[in-house]
Amino acid sequence: MKLNKMILGGLFMAAIVATSTVALAASSTNAPGTNATAKAASKLKPYTLTNCVVSGDKIGGAMGPAFVFEYKGREIKMCCPDCKKDFDKDPAKYIKLIEAAEKKAAEDAAKKQGKK
Repeated sequence: MKLNKMILGGLFMAAIVATSTVALAASSTNAPGTNATAKAASKLKPYTLTNCVVSGDKIGGAMGPAFVFEYKGREIKMCCPDCKKDFDKDPAKYIKLIEAAEKKAAEDAAKKQGKK
């Protein structure tokens, strides 16, 4: 019985050390400001809209700082975490809305350039 307790105690301690080591390694390689984080963020297609695609509210407005996440290689910004629940119900719908708004913004910018 004593031997079983010693073995279990040793395994428990080894698990704690291993978990701590893995957590430390993960936090140091993906810490904000490191190259790994910067490279991952630079590969995402940026969210160029100023309003939340779900609610239409201004991002960074009354709801506080933007809620930002990644979806299939795209950066998505929302006015609050609650809007992500609606986004998750039908992401394709909201991606189409984002793409349509981005296309319209690009067309508007091209028209402005043509007028100058």
